[in-house]
Amino acid sequence: MTAKPEIPQFSAKDRGPQIADALSEAGCVVIRDMIDAESIAQINAELAPTMAAARVDDKDDPTDFYPAKTRRITALMARSKGSHKMALDPIVKDLCDHHLGPNCERYHLHVSAALEIGPGAREQILHREEDPFTFFSVPRPNLILATMWAMSDFTKENGATLLVPGSHRWPADRKAEPHEVVSAEMPQGSMLVWLGGTFHGAGANTSDGWRYGIILTYSLGWLRQEENQYLDLPPDIASKMPEEIRDLVGYPMHGALGFFDPTLRAAH
Repeated sequence: MTAKPEIPQFSAKDRGPQIADALSEAGCVVIRDMIDAESIAQINAELAPTMAAARVDDKDDPTDFYPAKTRRITALMARSKGSHKMALDPIVKDLCDHHLGPNCERYHLHVSAALEIGPGAREQILHREEDPFTFFSVPRPNLILATMWAMSDFTKENGATLLVPGSHRWPADRKAEPHEVVSAEMPQGSMLVWLGGTFHGAGANTSDGWRYGIILTYSLGWLRQEENQYLDLPPDIASKMPEEIRDLVGYPMHGALGFFDPTLRAAH
């Protein structure tokens, strides 16, 4: 019988190359104790009004990318001051420096979203975070690094993220077998990290509770971001944000890319 692959597990106290090495090998890792209960409560409170207003579809179309019975909101940098600490976390920075740094002058925030998976939500289709960048052949170079923060416990029953360890190195025609798919179970306060080439998707929620996670992904600074950060964090709002956040969402130039005329901004 073929052994089921495992997702490497670490603590936030673990520093050094072992986490980066494990991520390179497996394409995914779980790091526990990344955020405390007080910070989670702050972020939940900041996002609660928008999350409560988010549309929830009850009828499911199995061809839709996002399953029904879920809530999803974006623009977290503008909506939650507490999320800034997560986005700028030093462990995440180290992993981005290691995995994205060799391929760019600077990386930027690719997607910021809060996601609640409700009871009865189906399993999401397995996909790669890098799939929109079809110019590159599979397996691609490291283009994206993704994180999922557990704002509640992630269990197999409530739809913990599904991953296929090692799939970031697979050829384009290889499909995941059922025994190769692993549920990223982790306690509240943990963080799941995966490389953009790793197959993943939300699990089916067969429980009677909601599973709450925050996804923050990062991409090479010369790639088009999936989330339009400059509309979700426009200059009038960004000007009131810490410089680190403006830099992270991509306001600085990347080499010769992204130049602008500051006199036009000053005129408005």
